[in-house]
Amino acid sequence: MKMLNSFNAKRAAAGIRRINLDGLRWRVFDAKGQILGRLASKIATVVMGKDKPTYTPNRDDGDMCIVLNAKDIAVTGRKLTDKVYYWHTGYIGHLKKRVLKDQMAKDPTDVIRKAVLRMLPKNNLRDDRDRKLRIFPGSEHPFADRPLEPYVMPPRTVREMRPRARRAMIRAQKKAEQQQENAEQRQNAEDMKNGKKSEAQEESA
Repeated sequence: MKMLNSFNAKRAAAGIRRINLDGLRWRVFDAKGQILGRLASKIATVVMGKDKPTYTPNRDDGDMCIVLNAKDIAVTGRKLTDKVYYWHTGYIGHLKKRVLKDQMAKDPTDVIRKAVLRMLPKNNLRDDRDRKLRIFPGSEHPFADRPLEPYVMPPRTVREMRPRARRAMIRAQKKAEQQQENAEQRQNAEDMKNGKKSEAQEESA
C-alpha cells in the first residue's frame, strides 16, 4: 500500500468557502505520539465548540481544527492488529474489512477523521463540523497565513499500577538482570579460556 506523504492542496482547501470564518479560531493539534482516542475526544470538543461558554447544541460555534503528523499517531494495546474497519460495497456477500495497521499505511488521516466523526452527534450539523476538520499526514499544510493557535494537550494521568502487576514487573526486571549477569559471566569465562589456550600455544611453539 502506498502511504500519503504529502497533502493534496485541492482536497485540503475543499469546502472552505462554505464555512463562515468570522470569529473562528484556527486551532492546531500535533498528533505525534498522541493516543488516538484521547486526541480525537479533544478535537471533537473543539469542533463542536464545547470549550466555549457560549456553546449551544443546536448551533455550530466550533473552531477550525488543523491536525498535523497524523502518520505518527499512537494506539495502546494490540489495536494495530485487533481494531478492524468494516464497510459494505452494496453487493451480496461483499463485506470488506481492513485492520488499523493497514489503514494507517493506506491513509492515516482517515483514521483520525473516523474517530472524530464517530464522537460527534448524528444531526444536521455533522457535515458542517466535518468541513472544519483538516487533517494532514505530515507537518506541511496550506494554512500558514492564518492566525494559528497551537492546542496544548493536557498531561495524561496514569493510574497507579496494581500490586500484582507491580510484582510481576519487578520479577521480570530481576530476571532480565540475572540473565544479563549470566551472559557476562559466560563471556568472561570464554575470554579467559581463549586466553589460556593462546598462552599454551605460544609456550609450546
